[in-house]
Amino acid sequence: MSFLFPNRGAVGGTKIPLSIIVLVLCGFMFFVLLYTERISLMSSSSSSSCPRKDISSKPKEKVREERSENMDVLDDRFEFDPEECNVAAGKWVYNSSAEPLYTDESCPYIDRQFSCMKNGRPETDYLRWEWQPDDCTIPRNEQTQRKKIAFVGDSLQRSQWESFVCLVESIIPEGEKSMKRSKKYFVFKAKEYNASIEFYWAPFIVESNTDLPVILDMKKRIVKVDSVEDRSKYWEGADILVFNTYVWWMSGLRMKALWGSFGNGERGAEALDTQVAYRLGLKTWANWVDSTVDPNKTKVFFTTMSPTHSRSADWGKPNGTKCFNETEPVKDRRFWGTGSNKQMMKVVSSVVKHMATHVTVINITQLSEYRIDAHTSVYTETGGKILTAEQRADPMRNADCIHWCLPGLPDTWNRILLAHL
Repeated sequence: MSFLFPNRGAVGGTKIPLSIIVLVLCGFMFFVLLYTERISLMSSSSSSSCPRKDISSKPKEKVREERSENMDVLDDRFEFDPEECNVAAGKWVYNSSAEPLYTDESCPYIDRQFSCMKNGRPETDYLRWEWQPDDCTIPRNEQTQRKKIAFVGDSLQRSQWESFVCLVESIIPEGEKSMKRSKKYFVFKAKEYNASIEFYWAPFIVESNTDLPVILDMKKRIVKVDSVEDRSKYWEGADILVFNTYVWWMSGLRMKALWGSFGNGERGAEALDTQVAYRLGLKTWANWVDSTVDPNKTKVFFTTMSPTHSRSADWGKPNGTKCFNETEPVKDRRFWGTGSNKQMMKVVSSVVKHMATHVTVINITQLSEYRIDAHTSVYTETGGKILTAEQRADPMRNADCIHWCLPGLPDTWNRILLAHL
């Protein structure tokens, strides 16, 4: 299925005099420059047939001047190469002409939980920051020919799935697409291409007693670290598998782990250090991948942890209110907040390194760490209801500094994913 824009073609030549070759090459380069400029203009303008909400808002002049300095530097980076490019090292650059490829009005598949503009967020500068790796450029638009793409994980993974769907759905005619949602399994289909983009709700990847319904008392949550049996059938046959799990493991220093049946309840569970339980769960996932996935047919990805920003002192604002009212990314490239656990990240790296099947780990953590401005904050819902004015007035209690606005940061995660494809 061709999701976005066509790839570039190739140019060949024959043996002719040197002077002619030089003239032809010069003419060709001039054409390429014109073509690239045209594509750039097309990319920054509307690339979908769906109407967009007007999101224009002028930043303050002082901020505009400060940001524009980043745009005038000569860009000598190479095109994305997964073997050479470290996407985790870079900076966020403000582009006043950037427009999202969809909005929460034009794409009907965004949960109200992530619909910040629709929920009343007044400023839109958070949509105009573009991730710029030090070494390479990430294509703004790319394509894939895969038939089944499956995202597996928690609500952060669901937001990435919704972003992916919104990035492609507008090019598909209305009668040729469908969406089916159940409690755990969501399937967007493009009938013309016989393709699907799917999401399976598995916050721990492995089984637990709190997938659905969610157990609010974290002390009663039990993770069955030795099994993916009740869910893995939904992942089989995918051309692309994208896994993620982190936030749900961070409920405390220890976690109840279970081997065998849930029938024995807490009596069969053992309290383990969270990192130990996490490693056991990931090894179960890794064993399933190695024993089930055909690497010649399926590409497997694992996205690293999505940061939380609930402690404003991390970025130098001890009197701040979590991520509330933040309008710019952190500029300190050394920044690493308390919401991301490097030891848990090392567990992922260790498990993947010992797998027989190649798994591409996409490091979204560092680039996301800087985006204290991109969370849903008070422009979200809780318990299925939009926050009231009274609740918004108490951001210390009600601001969501875990999830991200859509459109927003998860679109960058998908640009990186698409570049790997």
